[in-house]
Amino acid sequence: MSTILLIEQLLNGIQFGVMLFLMAAGLTLIFGVMGLINLAHGSLYMIGAFAAASVATLTGSFVLAILASVVAAALFGAIVEFSIMRRLYERDHLDQVLATFALILIFSEGTRWMFGSFPLYLDVPEMLSGTVLLPGGIHYSRYRLAIIVIGLLVGVGLYLLISKTRIGMRIRAGENDREMIGALGIDISKLYTSVFALGAGLAGLAGALVGAIQSVQVGMGEPVLILAFVVIVIGGIGSIKGAFIGALLVGVTDTLGRVLLPIAFGSFMETSQAASVGSSLSSMLIYLLMAVVLLFKPSGLFGRTQS
Repeated sequence: MSTILLIEQLLNGIQFGVMLFLMAAGLTLIFGVMGLINLAHGSLYMIGAFAAASVATLTGSFVLAILASVVAAALFGAIVEFSIMRRLYERDHLDQVLATFALILIFSEGTRWMFGSFPLYLDVPEMLSGTVLLPGGIHYSRYRLAIIVIGLLVGVGLYLLISKTRIGMRIRAGENDREMIGALGIDISKLYTSVFALGAGLAGLAGALVGAIQSVQVGMGEPVLILAFVVIVIGGIGSIKGAFIGALLVGVTDTLGRVLLPIAFGSFMETSQAASVGSSLSSMLIYLLMAVVLLFKPSGLFGRTQS
């Protein structure tokens, strides 16, 4: 494998990791602040992708499509939190899992009823199509590079929001002691709805950005949801920084594993056999990574140690 191809795959891994970060950041905020396991987070990712594809078809504007994905997912998230989730805060995690699993089925069938079973497609905008020349003579997809930049900007924005603003202070306080901030006169219900809508909006943004690379279809959020849970376990529950580092580790490990393992096995196996073995092992790599991290850091890389 040439160095240029290796760097291209590394960038693909970073782009995949940034997409996972957008999913995992909302998920870890919701779980860290509210203590709520939300399996329907992947459905909000799907709603964002469908909203983007629909608006792009109607208007032809990619910018409006991205805005629509964030607004639609955040709106659905706020409605779900207001109507269902706030009744689950005091219930155990099994009840939360069952209730949010039911939401997955409802959202999937509702989307299938509205848009049909055939996938939709979201075109890459003309200004982001083609490749861009990077240092070292590397031609890389302009759109994938834009996803990396957007993800980094969102990460910086989230960091500033959580660590430097009054809203962030309330979110962190709610994570530590929800009764205390309620006693200080802060409306817990509005805070939780805002956090849930923020997390949902990030998931919708991720769905819209990926919708231009893959097809937009019912059930597209579930495989990504599993990876997002792996990310927050590796990074540490409730930690935005952990979600970012964990997402990059998972994205790069998964992408490079799928490329390098078949090549490595091909040095002493037949090509077809090496591809089969390499593909099988590469799908396990992120779970092996998670096991190794938890072996040395049971709370995740940036999780708080239980006293």
